[in-house]
Amino acid sequence: MTALPVVVSYGGYNAAGRSSFDQAYRRMILDSLGEAERRKTLSGLAALMGLSGDSGAVDRAVIDGTLIRRIEDAVFNPDNAPLNTKMEISQQDGGEIRFQVSKRQLPEDLPSGWQITELGAGLVEVYLRGSQTWFVPDRKSFPVKAAGQLPSGFDPGAFYSPSKSHPRGLQMAIVGASDAINALGIDWAEVCRRVRPDEIGMYASSLLGQLTDDGVGGVLKSRWLGGRATSKMIPLALNSMPGDFINAYVLGNIGHTEAIAGACASFLYNLQAAVRDIQSGRRRVAIVGGSEAPVTLENLEGFMAMSALATIDSMGRVDRTANPDPRLYSRPFCDNGGFVMGESCQYVVLMDDSLAVALGAEIHGAVPGVYMDADGYKKSISSPGPGNYLTMAKALGLGRAILGDADLQRHTMVYAHGSSTPQNRVTESLIFDRVAKAFDIYNWPVCAVKAYVGHSMATASGDQVVNAIAAMRHGIIPGVKTGKAIADDVYQERLNIPLADLNVGANSLQAAFINAKGFGGNNATGVLLSPLRTEAMLAKRHNHLWADYCERRETVREQARAYEALADKADLRVIYRFGDGMVDDDELLISASQVAVPGYGKAIDLQIENPFPDMQ
Repeated sequence: MTALPVVVSYGGYNAAGRSSFDQAYRRMILDSLGEAERRKTLSGLAALMGLSGDSGAVDRAVIDGTLIRRIEDAVFNPDNAPLNTKMEISQQDGGEIRFQVSKRQLPEDLPSGWQITELGAGLVEVYLRGSQTWFVPDRKSFPVKAAGQLPSGFDPGAFYSPSKSHPRGLQMAIVGASDAINALGIDWAEVCRRVRPDEIGMYASSLLGQLTDDGVGGVLKSRWLGGRATSKMIPLALNSMPGDFINAYVLGNIGHTEAIAGACASFLYNLQAAVRDIQSGRRRVAIVGGSEAPVTLENLEGFMAMSALATIDSMGRVDRTANPDPRLYSRPFCDNGGFVMGESCQYVVLMDDSLAVALGAEIHGAVPGVYMDADGYKKSISSPGPGNYLTMAKALGLGRAILGDADLQRHTMVYAHGSSTPQNRVTESLIFDRVAKAFDIYNWPVCAVKAYVGHSMATASGDQVVNAIAAMRHGIIPGVKTGKAIADDVYQERLNIPLADLNVGANSLQAAFINAKGFGGNNATGVLLSPLRTEAMLAKRHNHLWADYCERRETVREQARAYEALADKADLRVIYRFGDGMVDDDELLISASQVAVPGYGKAIDLQIENPFPDMQ
C-alpha cells in the first residue's frame, strides 16, 4: 500500500498572527466569527503584540496592527526613506573648500584635488580644488507604502535569548517551527523513539536569503557605508539556513535535510519532495516549511524597479485618489496595481498514516500529491506559460481519482496564487476557468489570502496551505475584502471569487487545490484533503486500530490544547537548544549491518539491497 502523507501539525506566523489553532485564519474572517471566537482571537493577538489596557482601545490596536498595512517606522519611514544623493561639487572663481577632520578618518587613497595640512593633535585640514563627486545622506518619499508585516509589537527574537546575532528570517524560523512542534501535542523525543534517524526529513528554505543588515544585506552595504562585514553574514544568509537552524537548534535532526528553491512556489516544491519520500517509504516524518523576511528598503526597491509592486502612484491611478489606503493595496482578481511584499514563516509536520495512527496524532488533512511543471520556451523569463495548466489538470485528475466526480465538482475549492498583479488576475483565472470546464465544475470557490498577508515569496504557498486547512474545517472561505469588484478581464464563468467571506458549511469541503506560480516558470499545484475526508480514509485502512487510535488521540489533543492556552497568552515555549543533547561520535554504535544512534528507537539499516541486480 502507498503511504498517505498526513498533516499532523502546523504552525508559524504572518501578518495575520499565529498559524497554530487557526489564529491567523480567524483574524482574516474576524467579522464572521461568533462573539466567543472573536474575543479569543483579539485577546490572543493582543498578548502576542504586547498590548494591554482598555479593551476597546486594545481591540482597535490589534485590528490596525495586523494584516497588510502601512510600512512601520521600525522598518523605515516610507515618507522619509534614507538614500544617498550624488552631487557634483565645483568651486567658483578659483576658490577653495576647506574643512577639518581627524587624520584617522582620511581615505587611504586621497581623491584628486585634495591637499592636506597637519594641524596637530590628530587633526588635519583638507583643501579641495577642482570638481568633486560627493554622496550626501538624504531622505525622500518612497513610493511603496504597504507591506504584510508581522503583527505590530511582535518581535520574534524577543522569545529566545541568543537571537540578537540572528537575522530576522532565522528568528522567524525558530519561533515558527517551535509553534508547529509544540502544537503537535506529542513530545518530539517520543516521535524519535518510533523511527530510524534517517526516517525523519527536513524540507525548508527561503528564496531571497536573509536580506536584513545582519545577513547578506549587511555584506552588500557595509563597504559603501564605511562599515565592516562580519563572519556570520554570508553563512546565515544561505537559503538553506531556515532548515539548517531548525535541525541544529529545534529538532536536533540528524536525518535527511533538503532545501529547494523554486521562486514563489518554493514551499510547494519542498512539500512535493516530502510527499515523494513518505510515499516511497524513505521517510516517516517530514517537516516542511520556509521563512522569509523580505520587507527591507533595498529589496522593495529592486521589486519596484520591475514594476511588480503596488505603489502610491499605481494604486492612486486605480482608485483615482492621491492618497490610496495602504491596507487595500493587495486586491487579487480585482482592479489592482501590483503585489504587496509580506513576511512569513510557516511549517507543517507530516507523517505516514501508519505512524500517525500509532501515535494518536491529530489529523489536520493529507497531501496525496503535488505536481510541478515548467513553462517551456519563453519570450520573457517573467511571462507565464503552459506549465500551470499541466499542474492544475494533473492535480484535479488526482483529486477525481480519490474523491470521485461528484465530490470533486461540488466539494472542492482553489487557493489561488493570487498575487494581485494585472497580469496574474487574467492568466491564473483563465487557467482555473478552463480546467473547471474540462472537469465540469461550476461555481468553484477561489480564495486568495495575499489580500490579507501579502506575498511572502518562498513561504507564500505555506500561507495558503495552513489557511486552507482551517477553511475546510470551519467552512468559511475568506473573501477578497480589499476589492470592490472583480476586474472585467478576469475569467470567471465557472468560478466563484467572493468579495466577502463565503460560508459553505463546516466540513462540507473535501479538498483544496493549492496553486503557486513562480518567477521564471516555476509552477506547482498541490492536492490537500480535508481533515474529515482524511479521517474517513484512515478509518477504512486502519479499521482494526481505529478505536485505540481515537483513545490515544484524546491525550494528544489535551496536550495540544495546553500549549494553545499558553500561546494565547504569548507564552510561546520557543525551542532553542544550543549545544544541548549533542551526540558524541563515540556514542554511535556502528556495525556492518546497522548504525544505532542514541535517542532513536530504531537503528539505521545498512543491509541495502543491490538496486541494479540485472547489471551484475
